[in-house]
This record gives sequence, structure tokens and C-alpha cells, in this order.
Amino acid sequence: MVSNAMPQRNNEGFLEDAQAWTEGVATAIAAQDDVDLTEKHWEIIKFLRSFYEEHEMSPPSNRLFVKAVKEALGEDKGNSIYLMQLFPGTPAKTACRIAGLPRPTNCL
Repeated sequence: MVSNAMPQRNNEGFLEDAQAWTEGVATAIAAQDDVDLTEKHWEIIKFLRSFYEEHEMSPPSNRLFVKAVKEALGEDKGNSIYLMQLFPGTPAKTACRIAGLPRPTNCL
């Protein structure tokens, strides 16, 4: 039996276990943040999941998040304005929460 229950999350809404993440979980978390996921969002989410697999951590700050996106996906996507339009508030924090990753260590 497949459960559609939301995996356990901490008090800020981050998954306790990044392995419990699915695209359905991402969609549900995004909806709670009033974010309607598009292909542009999924590109960043998939990038973050790959980054996490490679480095075993989320990008530690918004600045480093923007820099990592810029290096991987180009200057048009690796800029603060583009990322804030996709992930309101603090883009690294919002995107990592939707991607099922731990909270970035230096994000307020």
C-alpha cells in the first residue's frame, strides 16, 4: 500500500529524512508556500537534489546557492532576482524545503 501521508518534518517544515522526499511531497510543500511548481522550479529542485547527493549538504547560504546555480545552469538562472521570483522569501531556504533537503546552515 502506498501512503500519501506527508513525511515527518521539523518545526520549520523541513523533512526530517531527505530520502522520504517524492515529487508529490514537493508539490504539497510548495502548495503550502503558495508556489505553483513549473518546469523552471523543477529544474532548480533537481539541481538542489543533485547538489545534496554530491556534497551531502544543502548550499549553506543564499549567496552560495545563487553562485552554485549560476555555475551549473548559467547566468540567466543563477541570479537572485530569478530565484526570488521562483522561490519567494529566502530562495535557498524555500527551495531546499520544497526539495526535501536540510535547512541551509546560514539562512535566517
